[in-house]
Amino acid sequence: MAVNLTELSLPQLEGLKTQLEQETEFLTSSIGQLKVVQTKYVEAKDSLSVLNKNNAGKELLVPLTSSMYVPGTLNDVEHVLVDVGTGYYVEKNVNDTKEFFKRKIDFLTKQIEKVQPALQEKHGMKQAVIEVMNIKIQQLQSQQASQLGTTKA
Repeated sequence: MAVNLTELSLPQLEGLKTQLEQETEFLTSSIGQLKVVQTKYVEAKDSLSVLNKNNAGKELLVPLTSSMYVPGTLNDVEHVLVDVGTGYYVEKNVNDTKEFFKRKIDFLTKQIEKVQPALQEKHGMKQAVIEVMNIKIQQLQSQQASQLGTTKA
């Protein structure tokens, strides 16, 4: 349903502007969260490059937390455990894991591309509302100035 912005009052325009700001903020946050997850998948996919025959048997540090590690040895360079969500892990070979991460990255890219136009549309609508508000404010100010001028005369 299309609404002519010039027919709305200033309080209605203010309410619409607030709503559009909230929607813009939500969509921006959504894109940010999608990009964070996408980056994690890209990093995970890139880290698979260390799993090759040359690194078999090498020592490494295994993270227990983000700031605590224990020494370990890389024994199996053919298979990894992949977190597929809700606490489930699946053993996959390296090539299948790369494909899994590629599919996840592609999916997230498509989701970001779907949200981006909606964000741009909301931003454009907000700018249009602000322009109409400014015009209405200028009209009110000029009316008040002309009324002051006629009451003095």
